[in-house]
Amino acid sequence: MQYHYPTPSEAGVSIPPLVRKKLFKAGFRHGLEGGGLDQIEHVRFSFRMGLRAAKLYLREVRHAQGIIEFPQRRKFRVTTHFDSRPPPHKQHKP
Repeated sequence: MQYHYPTPSEAGVSIPPLVRKKLFKAGFRHGLEGGGLDQIEHVRFSFRMGLRAAKLYLREVRHAQGIIEFPQRRKFRVTTHFDSRPPPHKQHKP
């Protein structure tokens, strides 16, 4: 199925003068497609600015459609380390 992703100019996003336009547009498209950062060129400033603009644009579109964003669920692992011997217990005197 073919999708039409808007360009930054179609979405009303202005490209800052300090960034490379080609990388900004590539980052914008990558952000709209929902891709991850898995290549070295994704670390470049211009690409990241385009990616950030795409994420903010998608947030505005979802907000205009009335879609509520819930906080992301985070998973974390808790590791506990014990000594081989139990801690000393103090006896309470009444």
